Amino acid sequence: MTADGHGSVPWHRPWFAANEALAFVLELVAIGVLAWWGFTAPEGVVASVALGSGAPAAAVVLWGLFAAPRARFPLPLAGVLAVKTVVLGGGAAAVYGTGHPVAAVVLAAVTVVNTGCAEYYRRR
Repeated sequence: MTADGHGSVPWHRPWFAANEALAFVLELVAIGVLAWWGFTAPEGVVASVALGSGAPAAAVVLWGLFAAPRARFPLPLAGVLAVKTVVLGGGAAAVYGTGHPVAAVVLAAVTVVNTGCAEYYRRR
C-alpha cells in the first residue's frame, strides 16, 4: 500500500483484514492438528513423538520456505497454492485422521474459501 492509503491490496477494508486474520488462524490450526494427529498415532510412543513433532515442523519449514509472505524461495501462484494445499489440506486430513470427519470437511471448506479470497485480493 502506498503512503496515501491507496494500493493494490485493500488493507483498509475490515473484511479483508478479517480474512487475513482468519488465514493466520487457519495456518496455526493446521500446525496444531498435525501435532495432535501425530501424538495420538497408535503406532507406539516413538512413532507418536516423531509424528507429533515432525509433521508440524515439516509443515512450518515448507510454509516458511515457499508459502509465507516473505518466503525464502518465492514461488508463482501455482506453487504457493500447491504448498498451501499440502499444509492446510494436511491439517484437514489430520482432523479426519483423529476421527472427526465433519470437522475435517468444515475446516477444508473454510480453508478453501479463505485461501481463494485471500489469494484473489492479494494478487489484484
